[in-house]
Amino acid sequence: MQNFVYHNPVRILFGEHTIAQLPTVIPQGSRVLMVYGQGSIHRNGVYQQVKTALNGWSLLEFGGLEANPHYETCLKAVEICHQETITFLLAVGGGSVLDGTKFIAAATLFAGDPWSMLADNAPVERALPLGCVLTLPATGSEMNGFSVISRESNQEKRGFGSPHLYPQFSILDPSTTFSLNDRQVANGIVDTFIHVMEQYLTTPAQAPLQDRQAEAIILTLLEEAPKVRTIPNDYAVRANLMWCATQGLNGLIGCGVPQDWSTHLIGHELTALYGLDHGQSLAVVLPGVWMFNLKLKQAKLAHYARRIWGMTEGSEETLALAAIERTEQFFRELGVKTRLSEYGIGPEAVQAVADRIKARGLTLGEQGNIGSDAVASLLTMRL
Repeated sequence: MQNFVYHNPVRILFGEHTIAQLPTVIPQGSRVLMVYGQGSIHRNGVYQQVKTALNGWSLLEFGGLEANPHYETCLKAVEICHQETITFLLAVGGGSVLDGTKFIAAATLFAGDPWSMLADNAPVERALPLGCVLTLPATGSEMNGFSVISRESNQEKRGFGSPHLYPQFSILDPSTTFSLNDRQVANGIVDTFIHVMEQYLTTPAQAPLQDRQAEAIILTLLEEAPKVRTIPNDYAVRANLMWCATQGLNGLIGCGVPQDWSTHLIGHELTALYGLDHGQSLAVVLPGVWMFNLKLKQAKLAHYARRIWGMTEGSEETLALAAIERTEQFFRELGVKTRLSEYGIGPEAVQAVADRIKARGLTLGEQGNIGSDAVASLLTMRL
């Protein structure tokens, strides 16, 4: 097991009717900017719950954040923060809203060009405090200090992070997810699943506790995924999916183990260039990453085949290949396509994404063995 430091300061308020507790967790006297997306919180009643809870507070609003929050849109909120002397940000929505809010929090107090935080890894030394009312479980952003932002002007999607970007609190009421459509639910399950895999399915690290923690999340997802399609208004199912998403990327299962993240970084380029949903891009890329790194990941893939899918027959290579095939089948059972051609994306995408990786000088994977040529090879498998 590798050395690690783990600290997570986020206060979680989980369960029904917890939105009413907002006045107890936002500092008294705050000038609050509520940030939200394209209006679903008006339709599902969450907006009114927040307004009722904060009745009498100094509360301004900024709506319209995109599913992949745009840098340009976020800058408009930064201007409001300056003009209105905002002292606290409240993200109300899914992970994209929270990601955008984190950028707004950092950019409002950043002295230079805000894009340098993403493009040049300029350090975030301070940020406005923020909290969250989560309505779509997927990204785990409610319990970490990371954010991913898209810039329309150059079709780039970049991530950044800082300890200053942990939410002070996150309110997780599973009943707010009842209004999500099948596509949103499926994308969220895929995102959670692959967050876990980027930390779990690397190379063995003699970390059995972390393995079993990761496997617990995966097994729960596999149990709950079919239920949410047949009994979408079951509170227990929604609660389990929501807590899985939070646990998938709050740092705990990644303590002391090698991590990959190549699937995410390649997927970001597909989203930026071709507009795929984040979950869709991940479901396309992951099997290709595993196939390309079959020898490197073979032991862990076989372990995964035994622990998760109950496979026992055959060599390690046979088990590894079967696990890849069964994982792709799981995505398809969720209704998420797994091939570029199924989204109308042709061979031109292979070189376009590879060129992006090359231009950024990236070498991906837990062993740093996935460069631009490797990206081209593994995406060719996914046409």
